[in-house]
Amino acid sequence: MPELTTGQAIREALSLCLDTNKTSFIAGEDIGVYGGAFGVTDGLLEKYGEDRIKDTPISEDVIAGLAVGAAITGSMPIVEMQFSDFIVNAMDPIVNQAAKLHFMYGGAVNVPMIVRGASGAGTGAAAQHSQSLESWFCHVPGLKVVTPSNPQNAYDLLLASFVDPNPIIFMEHKLIYKLKSEVTLGALPSDSSALGKSKVVQEGTDITIASYSNMVNTVMNVINNDSLKKYSIEVIDLLTLSPLDTETVIASVEKTHNLLVCQEAPGSSSIGATLISEVASSRAFTSLKKPPVLLSGLHSPMPSAKHLETTVIPQEEDIVIKIKEMIDNE
Repeated sequence: MPELTTGQAIREALSLCLDTNKTSFIAGEDIGVYGGAFGVTDGLLEKYGEDRIKDTPISEDVIAGLAVGAAITGSMPIVEMQFSDFIVNAMDPIVNQAAKLHFMYGGAVNVPMIVRGASGAGTGAAAQHSQSLESWFCHVPGLKVVTPSNPQNAYDLLLASFVDPNPIIFMEHKLIYKLKSEVTLGALPSDSSALGKSKVVQEGTDITIASYSNMVNTVMNVINNDSLKKYSIEVIDLLTLSPLDTETVIASVEKTHNLLVCQEAPGSSSIGATLISEVASSRAFTSLKKPPVLLSGLHSPMPSAKHLETTVIPQEEDIVIKIKEMIDNE
């Protein structure tokens, strides 16, 4: 079992996809000679050649349009947008074409494609390169939205996305690229059933913390805090945001009677807000000892300076405070 960074695990998954489907290709800005903005596609040009590793102009609209056309004519394109912020330049082909063609043509055509993008803050990249826009795409029927948090689930979820017949938005937080752990390199799955399922990564009985992407790693660091040793904390990694697995969270809340949702994205119209609404209107409502809490990023453009960036993004100490408030004040 090799020890890989998330970036390396994604590269292994990409290689398996290309090896398995000879019509598949990867396209994006600087993905060939340069190896991608974060080095994820490094070495793939030498292995597969220019026909399958396509360096493109700086035109996200064209990149996504290329993917849509290739997908509906029998290929399985994977495109990289460097920063997920730049996906907004390709909203028409993604939102109005990729997400809708299957339905507009009565199911006669599928649009299997993956749009990869580096998301999130924490690198000082400022307002135009640090956003968490995942909830935008969750508002679009026909799109699936996937948010891995570590090397293993990045590998597994990318493979599941590859065999799914729908367009996938695959959000890779910048801070997970260098996370390193042992990875089981399995075969391409026969179906995409891994999508739409969250995972309980730690069991507990006092409180449920639901999160996704890199914030899961922040939460896992927090629960090892000495001041929290007396609490039994359940942690759920949502993994796929659309479709969203609410049942796992509801079942957990029935057991713990408390729900804290942690996310880097702003709270308004967000995944966390949706999840809390779903729990509050479910059978778990009567199990709650107090109202669920959403700890989210501030409704602010992302600053570049580190000391300002950390005021916008929930920090470990913020999570500790919320946990204590919710459990100690029952």
